[in-house]
Amino acid sequence: MITAIAIDDEPPALKVIEEFSAESGIIELQKTFTRPSEGLKHLRKFPVDLLFLDIQMPSMTGIDLVREVPKEVMVIFTTAHSEFAVEGFNLSAIDYLLKPFTYERFMRAVNKAEEFRHAGMRKDPEGTQHLLIRANYSLVKVPHQEILYVEGLDDYIKIHLPDRSPLVARMTMKNILEKLPSREFIRVHRSFIVPLSKIESVRNKTISIGDVKIPIGLSYEENFFKNFRE
Repeated sequence: MITAIAIDDEPPALKVIEEFSAESGIIELQKTFTRPSEGLKHLRKFPVDLLFLDIQMPSMTGIDLVREVPKEVMVIFTTAHSEFAVEGFNLSAIDYLLKPFTYERFMRAVNKAEEFRHAGMRKDPEGTQHLLIRANYSLVKVPHQEILYVEGLDDYIKIHLPDRSPLVARMTMKNILEKLPSREFIRVHRSFIVPLSKIESVRNKTISIGDVKIPIGLSYEENFFKNFRE
């Protein structure tokens, strides 16, 4: 079962989520909240797997609230405003339900959450050569050898890849570094992780990867040069 809560300032919308969750057989909806601050307070004290979250609420928008939610919590946005789809995309939401949504559409989102959950729980075998990243409303497989570098941006990371747009995911640099093989990837700055194999040159404490110049942070310098020389 996926444990969940729902936050929406409209009680009828919460009633729909309650009914659909009960029918799903997958979702254990523990509580619902009409006040975002109360829902956030509960979530911090009693973590769950999944959050159903309205976007347009008077006291706090779902976009603002989700930035306070622990990154391991999956989020499904529910809203009557389609223009917020891009925001949900950027925040690495699992899915985006446009009100009024059907039970079938609800279950598509829930099944996607179940897929993400299993992917997160599954331990990859030794020698795995890819990452599974929650981005772009999908679970994306990223081969290690394609990663040019990883850039940290506040609460998000950007995985830079050749000949395509970067993947944006809501996770920390620490989280992504733990998923990468330590012999191949190294953190060189508070905002950058690089694959040692992609480094073309190092000059004046600056790494060159193609046309990109990446600084080496003072606190990472000793460890970087030790690994780079080896």
